[in-house]
Amino acid sequence: MSEIEIQISVEAGPWPDEKTLSSMSERVIGTAARHLAREEGQPLPQAAPELSLLFTDDASIRSINAEWRGQDKPTNVLSFPAFPVQPGDMPGPMLGDIILAHETVAREAAEMGKPFEEHLTHLLVHGFLHLFGYDHMETDEAEEMEGLETRILSELGLSDPYGDDPV
Repeated sequence: MSEIEIQISVEAGPWPDEKTLSSMSERVIGTAARHLAREEGQPLPQAAPELSLLFTDDASIRSINAEWRGQDKPTNVLSFPAFPVQPGDMPGPMLGDIILAHETVAREAAEMGKPFEEHLTHLLVHGFLHLFGYDHMETDEAEEMEGLETRILSELGLSDPYGDDPV
């Protein structure tokens, strides 16, 4: 399996330095990609597909959320697939973009009593799955996506973000 080529941009917010974000992102995205290929039979291109990660703030993500989703409010993570795919479809050479807002991620982590990095890890996995066509609009889709997230996070040594018990 090819690795994922990750492009990182830090636009705004008190994010860790790019080297730290790059190392974390490569570990999280790499684990998620290997899990999808091994456990879900997800094909990946021979050449390493590209993924763009934008680390920003609430003001920026609010503007993007309003423009692209018609929701004039900040959110934790947005995913924009480069090509429309369904789970199991071969993605194109560019997977897409994942955008994260620091204030919302930090606030949610504090509200849940979780370390910032753990919540960020979950949101990276969540956003990555969206690029492969996973969604949570319908109950059955949500259960499938949440199950995948839980199993991938378990491989990363983290507990179930949707339950109280460690995985």
